[in-house]
Amino acid sequence: MKPLPPMLSVIIPTYNEAANIGRLVAELRRHAPAEAVEILVVDANSPDGTAAAARQAGATVLPAPKPGRAAQMNHGARQARGSILYFVHADVGIHPDYAATIAAAVARGHAAGCYRFRFDSTHPLLRINSYGTRFKGIMSRGGDQTLFVTRALFEQLGGFNERFVIMEDFEIIQRIRRVASFFIVPQEVVVSARKYETNGWLRVQLANLTAFAMYFLKLPPPRIARTYKALLNYR
Repeated sequence: MKPLPPMLSVIIPTYNEAANIGRLVAELRRHAPAEAVEILVVDANSPDGTAAAARQAGATVLPAPKPGRAAQMNHGARQARGSILYFVHADVGIHPDYAATIAAAVARGHAAGCYRFRFDSTHPLLRINSYGTRFKGIMSRGGDQTLFVTRALFEQLGGFNERFVIMEDFEIIQRIRRVASFFIVPQEVVVSARKYETNGWLRVQLANLTAFAMYFLKLPPPRIARTYKALLNYR
């Protein structure tokens, strides 16, 4: 008999995440059996050894046919075998009960959803940011919160819009909410504060608000990406 396909396919787009990917894959595997969850890392030809680190930790590594998080996640979804797709960033700390919690949400009729988050920092302003993720507004969402969606709904929507080289997560969540129930899991994933530590809270908030304003004004995504990156320093 052929083994049953996994219930959940975890899809992780990566570029230069060798420092994080092994820890994340090990965490995902520790909290869910291999027969229930498959882990797909879609790597955009990282020169830092991300792919090797992911394989060593036990993930299936897929070379990205083209760079860009939306394209990487779509490629992973095409190769995935699970009935539920779970998109996770490499520097996130997932919730230990992720597999059971997501399965329960889908069983209750929520075809998609995300977690709340908290930063790996005790900075009071970042605690305010984290508190905001319990609310439903689109500006309280983001890819760092992880995103689960049934395969059926993902295919109905045509996946991520690859035109969005930034804000791809907000764009798909808006489309999801037009046709399905979107659930905010009342538990948290842990998000890296590295962007805030490098740039400062005010500078990151300004960059985020600028990107949102440009997004709602329907400006070209490459222009939004250039502006956002110009406002921030990356390490």
